Amino acid sequence: MPGDSLLVQGNADTGTLRSSVLYGARTVPVHHHHFRMWLILSVIMVVIGCVLFIFASGPLFRRLRGRYRHQKLQEDVLEDLDIHYNRYDEWLSGANSYYKSLPVHLRKRFVMRVMEFMKTKKFEYVDITPEDKMPLLVSAAAIQLTFGLEQYLLDFFDNIYIMQHDYHYGMYSVPFAGHVNREGIYLSWDNFTRGFANDADGDNVGIHEMAHALAYVNFTAQDNDGEDDVFQARFKEFTVIARPIFDDMQQGGSNMLDRYAATNYNEFWAVSVETFFEKSFQMKQEMPVLHRALCQLLGQDPLLPGKLLEERETIA
Repeated sequence: MPGDSLLVQGNADTGTLRSSVLYGARTVPVHHHHFRMWLILSVIMVVIGCVLFIFASGPLFRRLRGRYRHQKLQEDVLEDLDIHYNRYDEWLSGANSYYKSLPVHLRKRFVMRVMEFMKTKKFEYVDITPEDKMPLLVSAAAIQLTFGLEQYLLDFFDNIYIMQHDYHYGMYSVPFAGHVNREGIYLSWDNFTRGFANDADGDNVGIHEMAHALAYVNFTAQDNDGEDDVFQARFKEFTVIARPIFDDMQQGGSNMLDRYAATNYNEFWAVSVETFFEKSFQMKQEMPVLHRALCQLLGQDPLLPGKLLEERETIA
């Protein structure tokens, strides 16, 4: 939407054992090998400390921490799933056609992820009366996008802001339907609901902003628990396909994507994603290479009954 954003240093102490001249006293001999052992052990401890520090700040530790956190979340969600499932299933079936088309076993998987997502976010309501459905449906937009990914919680973001209508932000004169920055994900509820009410026009602010959020987590907000190494590697492969299409649009070329995709590469990415979900059949017919690249990147194909590529492989 308009205005979217996308030394360790040690000092070796030296000590001298000095004998005091005392009547009837005997001095203690200096054992140099004890000092050497102490020095070696000190160096070893420093090295171990450095290794632990590097590990604790590295991607492997983040992944392990993230997996533990997700496991705890899943345990909490499982306790509440039976309580909320029927109500959530009804709400999602009435508002999200992607969810409605899922087979039953994947609906439960989807709802579990939505519940995990809600537990990790704080929803802020600005000039709008909160409704119980709001966090559920917004979370579902995020999970729809990330359903085929290993990292699906957009962990960098803690806050989601929901406004009633289009809104103004900063010094921009053009009203916003949604945007993403370090503070959180922002959405106007009017535009959000309109996007899911008509799921075949290629215009869905919920999916659009979640696409920006996914890119922000992986390429802008460095060193965070939401980073997905697999997604980042696949995005490079996607860009080999997508960049020439974007360059052509910037030079005046046309295709089925909305012209807003030519604004910059961030917008091309977000528009491509919302078109992928809302006009998937048309994209497969008219832009099959881009459609296939998005399938591989996101691990899913909206045209498949089970959506997920792993489901296709299981059935085959």
